[in-house]
Amino acid sequence: MPGTATEQDIELILEKVANDRGGIMPPSNGRGGGEGGKKPPQRWPAPKRYYTGIAFGIVSVLMFFMALASAYLVRRGSPDWVPVRVPMLMWFNTAVLLVSSGTLEMARNRLGLLDVRGFRRLWGLTAVLGMVFLIGQVVAWRQLVGEGIYLASNPASSFFYIFTGAHALHLIGGVGALVYVAWRNFEKAQITRVVAAEVASYYWHFMDALWLFLLVLLYLGK
Repeated sequence: MPGTATEQDIELILEKVANDRGGIMPPSNGRGGGEGGKKPPQRWPAPKRYYTGIAFGIVSVLMFFMALASAYLVRRGSPDWVPVRVPMLMWFNTAVLLVSSGTLEMARNRLGLLDVRGFRRLWGLTAVLGMVFLIGQVVAWRQLVGEGIYLASNPASSFFYIFTGAHALHLIGGVGALVYVAWRNFEKAQITRVVAAEVASYYWHFMDALWLFLLVLLYLGK
């Protein structure tokens, strides 16, 4: 019915109120709890714990790849180093991943406007673009195999497959997080949809930036 808020709209409004009040949901009867047998207000976990968790996760992934990058730079000057040409398809894959960051932010904007349907449509498109990127990476690996370039061919090819494969594995986790945020019922969850979307966006943008760094590293090492 026009002018009537849907349950999803009400959910988002309550989430915003909860965030403004530090994770405290207002009581349904509009009165304070405590004395007189009144039910105390519902408390949701403070969003800070989720931001701290994703920060630790990002730092851990970053340290792992920085260790690999350091080993790559040291090993690159060895006599048995045979450079690997970056397949042209990987440049297309990069464009797809960058576009996915744009659709993700568009989705978060729709969520801020209480348009849950629009949010899910754009958020789902982001997940699809992520899967397109992963499929493209598999095709690029098959192209290299067709050229006779394997994981154990030489140190350069080993690093190439390790870098791109490790990034793909971490991106699969990001796709899973996108699907979770899109379709999870947050009414009884320990986190709000707004906070979950923001936390997932941090990880996704980080994976985009990490891929750009790896691509430049691999291109310069050819």
